[in-house]
Amino acid sequence: MAAAAPAAEGAPSRGPPGEVIHLNVGGKRFSTSRQTLTWIPDSFFSSLLSGRISTLKDETGAIFIDRDPTIFAPILNFLRTKELDLRGVHGSSLLHEAQFYGLTPLVRRLQLREELDRSSCGNVLFNGYLPPPVFQLKRRNRHSLAGPQQAGGRPAPVRRSNTMPPNLGNAGLLGRMLDEKAPPSPSGLPEEPGMVRLVCGHHNWIAVAYTQFLVCYRLKEASGWQLVFSSPHLDWPIERLALTARVLGGALGEHDKMVAAATSSEILLWALQAEGGGSEIGVFHLGVPVEALFFVGNQLISTSHTGRIGVWNAVTKHWQVQEVQPITSYDAAGSFLLLGCNNGSIYYVDVQKFPLRMKDNDLLVSELYRDPAEDGVTALSVYLTPKTSDSGNWIEIAYGTSSGGVRVIVQHPETVGSGPQLFQTFTVHRSPVTKIMLSEKHLISVCADNNHVRTWSVTRFRGMISTQPGSTPLASFKILALESADGHGGCSAGNDIGPYGERDDQQVFIQKVVPSASQLFVRLSSTGQRVCSVRSVDGSPTTAFTVLECEGSRRLGSRPRRYLLTGQANGSLAMWDLTTAMDGLGQASAGGLTEEELMEQLEQCELAPLASSRGSLPSPSPRTSLTSLHSASSNTSLSGRHGSPSPPQAEVRRRGGGSFVERCQELVRSGPEPRRPPTPAPRPSAGLGAPLTPPKMKLNETSF
Repeated sequence: MAAAAPAAEGAPSRGPPGEVIHLNVGGKRFSTSRQTLTWIPDSFFSSLLSGRISTLKDETGAIFIDRDPTIFAPILNFLRTKELDLRGVHGSSLLHEAQFYGLTPLVRRLQLREELDRSSCGNVLFNGYLPPPVFQLKRRNRHSLAGPQQAGGRPAPVRRSNTMPPNLGNAGLLGRMLDEKAPPSPSGLPEEPGMVRLVCGHHNWIAVAYTQFLVCYRLKEASGWQLVFSSPHLDWPIERLALTARVLGGALGEHDKMVAAATSSEILLWALQAEGGGSEIGVFHLGVPVEALFFVGNQLISTSHTGRIGVWNAVTKHWQVQEVQPITSYDAAGSFLLLGCNNGSIYYVDVQKFPLRMKDNDLLVSELYRDPAEDGVTALSVYLTPKTSDSGNWIEIAYGTSSGGVRVIVQHPETVGSGPQLFQTFTVHRSPVTKIMLSEKHLISVCADNNHVRTWSVTRFRGMISTQPGSTPLASFKILALESADGHGGCSAGNDIGPYGERDDQQVFIQKVVPSASQLFVRLSSTGQRVCSVRSVDGSPTTAFTVLECEGSRRLGSRPRRYLLTGQANGSLAMWDLTTAMDGLGQASAGGLTEEELMEQLEQCELAPLASSRGSLPSPSPRTSLTSLHSASSNTSLSGRHGSPSPPQAEVRRRGGGSFVERCQELVRSGPEPRRPPTPAPRPSAGLGAPLTPPKMKLNETSF
């Protein structure tokens, strides 16, 4: 290799316009004229041939450029003919290369082409947009809402979100492709304090949490979504959010609608007014990090994996803390709260009986069932059958264990007096079960092995689960959802994949592939079929999402609607009509992401292997032990098949060469490639604009 001496800055191109230039682009030879390469001013080629950029030459004297030759071919064709041919080349890859070469006319044409299919008004599913709210001018101290707030006050450092339940196990192939967490900013402050961290909804109300304040919206029939409450500026970042909005005219008066926020061990509770405004009810302390915060009726419940639960009752206005066994899962049905613990026991609490036991300073916590193998109960789902007699509902419980087992226990008329009885057992998972859902028609389980989902069809007789013919396997697929160690901006609790929806209706998973993605994929939880995909209307990354079952209008013929709510990095909130998407389900493309879509999403991040050996994974710590809900390449959706999972070795052999999994394995075996020093590019011209592709993010596969 010989390097040419750089010419004086701004020197004109040397050589006649018709001179033949030989190029070696990534090992492939190209020949063209100097005039063809330099007709666009201030481009990479004009700088290269003028001597402003030093050149490297191969053994034949051709100028070497270390770029992709496949993408360079259509670029050279554009320079020759000013015509664009995209056959065999991905548009985003071509745009990236055109930006590197500084070809302004080609960049503008490609950007315009991409914008043809996008609109700031969204697609037919786009239902509404709420701009970022104004930051509050009042700061809340520890005891009151009074006191001025410094508009530029320094927020407290964001604590790492403790999750409930934690991650328990083998994270699969992608778990070996993690990179070290990015170092914190020098100031220790969150990088995006104005982004949406959490969003939740109940009936016709929405609560949105930002780093240090929250807002609530209410849907009014004639005027749409209206801002009705803004909290003061808090001294700590919000890590958990809960909302309850019961029907108007309830018996609880001002405590009919409440919103709660928590971080670490502290919980702040407000009462909301239907016409706007709110008042602080109080600040409560659990004593240990709050890992789950939710309402059961008018009771506010907080739990921690340490085995402590806290309850605030709206009737008695009493806060009670109770010690139980270490908690690894929970679910609620009616007035019952069920807790799955690491000793294999399932405990239940009837929250309606709290006022009767407050005199004893004790909560009515009873053991309902103990796993036969005493495996930890890592996922829990309760289904109340329709009322078929005067004796009330019958209870069915599905739970997953730390060993990967899925069990169904029932309390039906024939089991009265003897407690729930074991009904079915499935041992199809080899990793801990992280999520489970028992609904009217389906049983769905998700394990820690790359979000592997197994589903069954449930047979019922008179509303109760039946063994004739019993539960039959329905589908097997995976969900890919990569997250950095602390989620986007320090909180990953707002990126739960689901399943979402009522138990007597079709439920859905929400899939966000990478943290900086602005596109979400909605998939049926029963089969993995894609329902729709939505993309941020303003191009901002999606940082939190949830699904809201909204009450129907009082107008004739209206029905309840299901909405997907997406919070963005710029603080805005978008709403998408999932009811319309479900109605047109037959028109949507089947399966999950295609391989092209998957690779397009993964271009926004970097996957790197761990320094540890690839033969074994580090054992999980007790603090990270239940829901590894992030990271899984779609098994069935990429291949177009649904079936039982095969062992890892057979799975790798079954996939064809060049598949996503095979490329991942090769990356782990070979380690990161040494980077060649890139050929420097000239500073882009003012008309080129900022690059469209965002900087890549290094990711860790983790739980939330």
